[in-house]
Amino acid sequence: MPAPRKYPPELRERAMRLVAEARREDPELSLNAAVIRVGQRVGVNPDTLRGWCKQAAIDAGERPGTTTSEAQRIKALEAEVRELKRANEILLAASSYVGDRCQAVA
Repeated sequence: MPAPRKYPPELRERAMRLVAEARREDPELSLNAAVIRVGQRVGVNPDTLRGWCKQAAIDAGERPGTTTSEAQRIKALEAEVRELKRANEILLAASSYVGDRCQAVA
């Protein structure tokens, strides 16, 4: 089960909007400086806010990386692979058991 969210979605959206606005108002302002400035004002850890901003840029196609939807799909596919491997192990064990039983009868 995932960890509970520390920050409500409204705060997250507001903080990211404030970072974008600060960078638009001062084009020379780096992402790190904007994140530190806004993070202190809204009470969000700067590293957390930086991660949100970077992921938003990836999701918007402005930066290379794995989008949120791709990450969810990968996670679902990995879970499916684990389940299929588990099912294969069960089937292999069952087939070897049935094969041994058939040889014992013959």
